[in-house]
Amino acid sequence: MGLKGSEVPHSDWWAWVHDVENIASGLVSGDLPENGPAYWHLYKQDHDIAEKLGMGAIRGGIEWARLFPKPTFDVKADIEKDEEGNMVAVDVPERAIVEMEKLADMKALEHYRKIYSDWKDRGKVFILNLYHWPLPLWLHDPIKVRRLGPDRAPSGWLDERSVVEFAKFVAFVSYHLDELVDMWSTMNEPNVVFENGYSRPTSGFPPGYLSFEASEKVAKNLIQAHARAYDAIKEHSDKPVGLIYAYTWLDSLREDIEDEVKRIRETNLHRFVDSVYFGSSSLSEGREDLKGRVDWLGVNYYSRLAFDKVGDYIMPVSGYGFSGVKRGYAKSGRPCSDFGWEIYPEGLEKLLKELHEKYSVPMIIAENGIADESDRYRPYYLVSHLQAIHNAMKAGADVRGYLHWSLTDNYEWAQGFRMRFGLLHVDFETKKRYLRPSALVFREIATHKEIPEELSHLADLTPLMRQ
Repeated sequence: MGLKGSEVPHSDWWAWVHDVENIASGLVSGDLPENGPAYWHLYKQDHDIAEKLGMGAIRGGIEWARLFPKPTFDVKADIEKDEEGNMVAVDVPERAIVEMEKLADMKALEHYRKIYSDWKDRGKVFILNLYHWPLPLWLHDPIKVRRLGPDRAPSGWLDERSVVEFAKFVAFVSYHLDELVDMWSTMNEPNVVFENGYSRPTSGFPPGYLSFEASEKVAKNLIQAHARAYDAIKEHSDKPVGLIYAYTWLDSLREDIEDEVKRIRETNLHRFVDSVYFGSSSLSEGREDLKGRVDWLGVNYYSRLAFDKVGDYIMPVSGYGFSGVKRGYAKSGRPCSDFGWEIYPEGLEKLLKELHEKYSVPMIIAENGIADESDRYRPYYLVSHLQAIHNAMKAGADVRGYLHWSLTDNYEWAQGFRMRFGLLHVDFETKKRYLRPSALVFREIATHKEIPEELSHLADLTPLMRQ
């Protein structure tokens, strides 16, 4: 979004960031998505720049509410449940897809085809992700959920019907766009949805409804939604189908608690992917309908969560990772981003090694970047994290690609335009793009397919450390 005609007013996030109470309370920034970078219209310009910077792949998305502003409940799919009420199969026959065409915004679908064909026609790799947080308002109204409760409002992933509707949406998209896609992703960072939306009401994520029970239910429904979406795509495609997950390295600050922190990683960090790889985790016990439904794993990594022993408890402590000082330093002496996130590339290396030991699937770094408007740290962040990936690969990790977050400054959800992640600075008034110096560092690496020796010093964070 960003120019007239690109708005999607029928989504939960649109309603959420426009809500006057959310804006007045500071829960959201007051910045509005209709003023964004305008990729919907300026995609050719962005693709031109991406190509000049040496990018061989992009990850794109399809916004559910853009294609289906009206409900699809009346389109029938064949649903199978087990004795415990789990959704073990959702079959979306072709007749249902044809019926959905009557409800879909087919002009929007064709515009998506035009956008992504422009990239594919350049001989590049295209990864299509099908869910990156916004839901249609008819499925989730976060303002009503907050005011009335989830039992009296469209409650999104709390409602198991969302699993069915998502499978139908995914079947529709894969039926129509498979020829453009090299790799599919069902969803991006589902853990952010069930954690921030239901466990962290001040995070600015809809519906801001505090309930640990609801958070667990949403997690289970998202697991089922991924599995049923995986099955739906496989009906129309032989391309690999994966999942993109928000990973944080859970790090121990002292050696004597390392084993306990590893157990915390096993029970918390890995349980979602365990469910759809092994078919079993603390969220799902022994379900064959979930098992083996991830062909590749997207790894999003930004920083760590540091654990220490506080009294008799082992718990996260502030001053490290995501709780550093904005534009300042972590307690480790490492610099922090505009968001206050500590630069910690070692966590990515350790994470990739652990994921490789757990899962026998290829990995792609699907997000990695830094909010750094002045571009002071981004060259170091980029090179140090690429060096960490290289180290993990030398140890055996099967990493197939790296996607930097992001090409341009973007609309950063509740934070609006305040956090600048782009290799390109965007003037949101004029929509003009300007290269940051880090874009030129990226270009040297991308075109050489390695870290050139003359840039290798940027892997060392010592010059940035607080003295």
